[in-house]
Amino acid sequence: MRTYKLEAFENLVAAFEALPSIGHKSAVRLAYHAVMEDGFGALKLAHAIEDAVKRIRKCARCHNMSEDELCAICADPYRDRTKLCIVQSAKDILLIEESGRYDGVYYVVTTLEDIDEAHLARAVEGVKEVIFAFPPSIATDTMILYIEEKLKGYDLIFTKIAQGVPSGVALENVDALSLSRALEARVRV
Repeated sequence: MRTYKLEAFENLVAAFEALPSIGHKSAVRLAYHAVMEDGFGALKLAHAIEDAVKRIRKCARCHNMSEDELCAICADPYRDRTKLCIVQSAKDILLIEESGRYDGVYYVVTTLEDIDEAHLARAVEGVKEVIFAFPPSIATDTMILYIEEKLKGYDLIFTKIAQGVPSGVALENVDALSLSRALEARVRV
């Protein structure tokens, strides 16, 4: 018995499946919707993806996403350049900016291998505080120690974002590392 295949549809499903968090069933639903229910929307999506891929690049100063040599944050003269928040991904910058609680600048370091010491040294010029905004793990703790070691000759204060028990989450649903860090970073009430 022959199997029924539509090559263009299967290619579209495979393209959706290649995206993070998209399994086969979701990929089929998205592909079907794009092809059979909203062709115009699918073409708009394809154009937006093509445009973004062509225009978005890394900021020359901090490695954030940008359409220009410098991202909007690095180009903003009103940002507090005495605070540098080091993050693992430009996506983290989006989340921190959404909070509206940080007015400093950023630096993206994905892995230890990504660190260009000369570039990092330029990034800390004029900085007084380096804030590490990494998710808790042994790997990120290693990265923090490595960066601190590389910047030990500078007059900098090193801090990291608070970690622990999120609001509204029962202790039974908190992993041991987060709970132990919450206990270590407890505050007086």
